[in-house]
Amino acid sequence: MRVATGGCQCGTVRYSVRLMDDEAYLCHCRMCQRATGGVSIAFTLVEVAAVTWTTREPERYRSSPFAQRGFCARCGTPMTYESDGHDMMDLTVGSFDDPSAFRPVAHSGVESWHPQWLDTRGLPTQRTDENERIANRWIETLGRLPH
Repeated sequence: MRVATGGCQCGTVRYSVRLMDDEAYLCHCRMCQRATGGVSIAFTLVEVAAVTWTTREPERYRSSPFAQRGFCARCGTPMTYESDGHDMMDLTVGSFDDPSAFRPVAHSGVESWHPQWLDTRGLPTQRTDENERIANRWIETLGRLPH
């Protein structure tokens, strides 16, 4: 067991969680696609009792008759998927301070997946600091690139 921390983009919602393992999964269902604006979302399943909201809890949106999704009302970061009456919930892998510690072990909602997005290793790559348009915006605004 290890303790991990995370939060939203703006820092309004922060949490710590006791993790039992490093397993995660990708959900491709249409609800997750619409909730995130992406083709899938990475989740890790945790015990509700293992999560401590250290600043404030996320706002929640009832996304179906049996579940709600937690998000930051200030910056919009998606953070949870919570089924009513269960002692387990999903936290978004991207909201962890160190998402690299997780490993994908399954796909869910595959009736809506887009196979062309599953293996993109052959596509050209570029670091953010190598993208002149974006790098220049950071430098103009902050005087430096973000960490």
